[in-house]
Amino acid sequence: NSHAMGFKASKEGEVFDKSNYLQYISPADLKAFGLIPELIGRLPIVCHLDPLDKVTLRSILTEPKNALIKQYEKIFHLEGINLTIDKNVFDFVVDKAMEFKLGARGLRSICEAILLDAMYELPSQGKAAKEFHLTLIYAKEKFSKVNINRMKVA
Repeated sequence: NSHAMGFKASKEGEVFDKSNYLQYISPADLKAFGLIPELIGRLPIVCHLDPLDKVTLRSILTEPKNALIKQYEKIFHLEGINLTIDKNVFDFVVDKAMEFKLGARGLRSICEAILLDAMYELPSQGKAAKEFHLTLIYAKEKFSKVNINRMKVA
């Protein structure tokens, strides 16, 4: 027995988005789910965030001042190695982050899986390794050796 009250009150404007239930979660729902009230009390605002799209993930990977790719370029530069990366490798990394639903934090795990061997092996080769060109073939090969279940936790 509920009626709309107030000036221009109407229930016609209410639309329930059945495809996205998370936006309607309340602290009471969290308690019913099993979270302890002490923890819920420490979360004054509960909000829903939409997943990031490919364009946003790629910009996170390459554009900011402290972007992941720039960090790896700096790491290699400190060892005297010039790192160059094919543009399609960025798309591969983003596609894998989307495929495994890792989000922005997963980008680092994927990059680490691809570049880890090179980061340890190339500096020990001395002057022989001054350039490292990361290709899509190399990225796919290194990523294929990764334990995917471990990536999902990241």
